[in-house]
Amino acid sequence: MYEIIVKHHFSSAHKLIDYDGECKNLHGHNWKVKVFARAEELNSIGISLDFKEFKRIAKAEIDKYDHVYLNEQPSFHNINPTAENIARILFEELSEKINNSNLKIHAIEVWESEKNGMRYFK
Repeated sequence: MYEIIVKHHFSSAHKLIDYDGECKNLHGHNWKVKVFARAEELNSIGISLDFKEFKRIAKAEIDKYDHVYLNEQPSFHNINPTAENIARILFEELSEKINNSNLKIHAIEVWESEKNGMRYFK
């Protein structure tokens, strides 16, 4: 099994509804995102997925959340824009774009700061 990883980032504002603490107020983060995909086989030149292509696809999805107020985005109309929900939504969106018979999104890490992050995987 091979695992390919790309990193990207975005900046956005959000607030957590029904949260008992400071994060109930409008605030922002410089989010870091790592996308992990797994492949069982390589192509004829020894590549699972070209890094350039992987970065292009990941960037296109992640950039939808750059410099926006996350609470106003359609993906978060009924849920809080937590790191957990951001990771799950990116997992689902990127899986639709990348998954095939050989290659599948395995996990998404979302970091809201240098010390606080989480990983979503199936």
